[in-house]
Amino acid sequence: MTTNSVESIKGFDDKNPPQPELIDACVHCGFCLSTCPSYRVIGKEMDSPRGRIYLMNAINEGTIALNSATTEHFDSCLGCLACVSTCPSGVQYDQLIAATRPQVERNQPRSLGDRLIRFLIFNLFPYPRRLQLLLPFLWLYQGLGLSKLIRTTGILQKLSPRLAAMESILPSIKLSSLTQDYPLVIPAQTEKRYRVGMVLGCVQRFFFSEVNQATIRVLTANGCEVVIPKTQGCCAALPAHQGQEAQAQALARQMIDSFSATEVDAIIINAAGCGHTLKEYGHILAGDPEYKEKAEYFASQVQDVQEFLDSVGLISPLLPVTSGELTLVYQDACHLLHGQKISVQPRRLLQKIPGVKLREPLDAALCCGSAGVYNMLQPEVANELGKQKVTNLLNTGARAIVSANPGCSLQIQKHLQLQDQKITILHPMELLDYSIRGCSLNT
Repeated sequence: MTTNSVESIKGFDDKNPPQPELIDACVHCGFCLSTCPSYRVIGKEMDSPRGRIYLMNAINEGTIALNSATTEHFDSCLGCLACVSTCPSGVQYDQLIAATRPQVERNQPRSLGDRLIRFLIFNLFPYPRRLQLLLPFLWLYQGLGLSKLIRTTGILQKLSPRLAAMESILPSIKLSSLTQDYPLVIPAQTEKRYRVGMVLGCVQRFFFSEVNQATIRVLTANGCEVVIPKTQGCCAALPAHQGQEAQAQALARQMIDSFSATEVDAIIINAAGCGHTLKEYGHILAGDPEYKEKAEYFASQVQDVQEFLDSVGLISPLLPVTSGELTLVYQDACHLLHGQKISVQPRRLLQKIPGVKLREPLDAALCCGSAGVYNMLQPEVANELGKQKVTNLLNTGARAIVSANPGCSLQIQKHLQLQDQKITILHPMELLDYSIRGCSLNT
């Protein structure tokens, strides 16, 4: 091999590349293929977990370069972790892709358009105060009918499919989200059983503020004193899932510091993607001598709100939310189902509500295509997955869809509208809140 050909094969750097022992655990059996959403849509081997592991190994060995061609296959991964649940050999693909993505961000130049959209995403969504400043303009944009005009004409789709994808999932903006403020401590409505911290989230905080309010009411109604630190920011999910290592670490440190003196029994989160990342702080800050132990302790305290309530039990009486039977379909968020192994707990809680009957969709474990910011970065694949997911949910005949992740809810709502379907989407905490307060649900 000539000197020029050796130099042309640019591989991973020495900072935490995908580990050969993790790569070698893959026996290339192909069980992951049927559960991989990107492989289902794209149909290429290199857009499957098995194919990407092959690429990681080849880049490690220096036979294939880390370049735009290989990066394309890593970028097509949704990070849904369905392959981790399916793999009979216990391949830790989650750790492999988590090590690969920072390598891509450090070592592979991106196009100008790619850099611009990523700059916008990672300098806006993980910063609640910046989002808050943007809300009045988005409210005005919708109020003047510009959103409807943009979507009807399709002009943004022609100019930038990625910006069009971002605009297409924009929910109805409520100015009340601007003025919401929570006290540091919210007392339990009954005798105090637990003192819990609560993470508000970024998208959840401003676009789904009613979910946070419902969560607080459900927790306090069940004997929890809720602590909400003012200094908390983003959980770091979006940058962590896209290889923005330094940003994710900085946000994780801020979150840990926010809860350090709260003396809580558990730290509660009501968004699936956020919860998975919060539980990964030990890995995200493994190389930080000052925060390593703090991160591991913080992660050990984190519980999804459904996981927590199912464990400690509900003490507040539950009332019917409809006059007759209410058929629901529960949408499994990937980072709950595959990332946190939480599936039966939400179903058990929902079935405690009088009159509720759960129905199960086809391909329940298949990603909806949201996957953090995937539906903005890879809109074509995401749209096909969203279409399939909504079709399967509608085919259950359920009167309402229950989803425990804001990204999933936005993606499902978008594709319901595209199919001209009107069906209520609720977070499990909203439904429990209705039941506790004896409110009627209109479906």
